[in-house]
Amino acid sequence: MSLIKIQNLKKVYKMGEESIYALNNISLEIQKNEFVSIMGASGSGKTTFLSIVGCLDQATEGEYYLDGILIKNLSKNQLAKIRNQKIGFVFQKFYLLPRLTALENVELPLVYANVPKKERIEKAKFYLSLVGLESRMHHFPNQLSGGQQQRVAIARALVNQAPILLADEPTGNLDSKTSNDIMELFVRLHRENHITIILVTHESNIAKFSERIIYFQDGKILKEKRL
Repeated sequence: MSLIKIQNLKKVYKMGEESIYALNNISLEIQKNEFVSIMGASGSGKTTFLSIVGCLDQATEGEYYLDGILIKNLSKNQLAKIRNQKIGFVFQKFYLLPRLTALENVELPLVYANVPKKERIEKAKFYLSLVGLESRMHHFPNQLSGGQQQRVAIARALVNQAPILLADEPTGNLDSKTSNDIMELFVRLHRENHITIILVTHESNIAKFSERIIYFQDGKILKEKRL
């Protein structure tokens, strides 16, 4: 059974009497432990697709199964539970809280999950070590480089041990060397921790780190390529 199964997915926005298709009849499957890149120009629908996969948005039509569960049948509380337990998010902007240390930022999802403080700290330290920041855990975001801040954001996305990592242009604010370092970290996490990664990018040199590239154009799948 596929981890993610999408059938005839549509996302339509109404602009007066006009219907704008952000996604137009998308069908695809993603297997457990795959590393997939979604490529396309701005407006191709790739970020909308990621928002639906991440249960942040709902499709207008079609079906989305996550681990065999039909997502459109779930309540808001059930969707929130899936986001908390199964999905980690990494964005172009790091969204770190400036008054919290790296350790405290990584702890945050565990606070919301009511994990006891001692366990929170242990887990946050473990994931900061996993991304190579054990020596920076007590630094604040403004004391960290862009690449280090993104590593903190990745540790925060992983701390709940979510099996799926969704990354939306995660290297967009980074220089080429730091981007390469972050992508190598994604590859290592994918291989060693068996995390399923879906990454949105418009850069071919970033997409090449994945195992499969799906190209979007005008809300449709244009083609696929395995690497």
